[in-house]
Amino acid sequence: MTDWARVRADTPGAQKVLHFNNAGSALPTTQVVQAQLDYLELEAKIGGYEAFAQQGEALEKPYTALAKLLNCHSDEIAIVTSSTAAWFQVFGGLHLKAGDRILTSYSEYGSNFLAYLQAVKRQQVQIEIIPEDDEGDIDVHALESMVSDGAQRPTLIAITHIPTSSGRVYTSAAAVGAIAQREGIPYLLDATQSVGQMPVDVQALGCDYLTSTGRKFVRGPRGTGILYASRAAMARREPAMVDVHGAVWTGRNEYELVPSAKRYELFEMSYAAKLGLGIALEYTRDIGIDAIWDRVQFLAGMLRDKLREVPGVTVQDKGRLLCGIVSFTMDGKAPEAVKDALAQKGINISISPANSTLLDFSRRGLDKVLRASVHYYNTEEEVAHFVQTLQGV
Repeated sequence: MTDWARVRADTPGAQKVLHFNNAGSALPTTQVVQAQLDYLELEAKIGGYEAFAQQGEALEKPYTALAKLLNCHSDEIAIVTSSTAAWFQVFGGLHLKAGDRILTSYSEYGSNFLAYLQAVKRQQVQIEIIPEDDEGDIDVHALESMVSDGAQRPTLIAITHIPTSSGRVYTSAAAVGAIAQREGIPYLLDATQSVGQMPVDVQALGCDYLTSTGRKFVRGPRGTGILYASRAAMARREPAMVDVHGAVWTGRNEYELVPSAKRYELFEMSYAAKLGLGIALEYTRDIGIDAIWDRVQFLAGMLRDKLREVPGVTVQDKGRLLCGIVSFTMDGKAPEAVKDALAQKGINISISPANSTLLDFSRRGLDKVLRASVHYYNTEEEVAHFVQTLQGV
């Protein structure tokens, strides 16, 4: 039985604000903050390179913790500066050419789709959107047809597991992976909003690559990103770029990649943040991802139910499976005004604009939604207080 009161006591920010912006950046634990401060102090005392050498074992914690969390090998993990940086290291290494087909989803994240549009402009690739079924999930049968009917086999299947602007989870992500593996198509899964709030098993998902971040549901520092690259995928493709951290210059015209996913990393990053990420991941491990997922779904379900009782509020989440992100709109209320009014009362939420998931918002006739995202350290009392305060805005 998880001691949620102890977890909350480990989160000093929870005593100061009602934080429903965990899909943006969650409140860190005291342990995560202190680990970073200690590392920075060590750098100041003995030097940056020397601190790195002294803390080498601690800096390996993110790899071992993620291997357990994601069900993979530690040499299939890279730690970079953001989820987007991880994603671009994969996408940029595909060597796209004219006519290549990219299959993606209606809920694809804006930064990813901008990269597709650049590839259209630069390499004349084709972007194809996978239809959804009646419940808002990936239409697997339609995907099967897209894979088999085209004149050219797709070069990439890339989807976002949980959109930034909605509580929907693509439950068919594993079925997509099965198709990709069978057909030998690279499968890139953006799990930025997934890792840390729900079980994520890369073997079950069948993805070649998975990207995520430290600052959201993992509760790690900003400036940390996560990449899983399978051993098989690494044997077939290189990163978009390497430096002396990810490869060895062996001759005038030769180099060798390091034999792990660290080839996707660059030499420079905040090592204090990397250390903090390891502490955050171990904290997640100690609570247990199943307990976290149960708690998140419970609080989010309670929040949706209470919001539906408020006149003028429309909950915008639709899907077979919903997560800790709760999106909603208010009749006659500008999202910015609502967010600012709540902030004045010590309540943090965020706004998702159309350009974060333009295809999805365009077909649903949405411009912006308010986004309240709960996590396991939030409470039932906070949910009730949030809805009560919202009614007075």
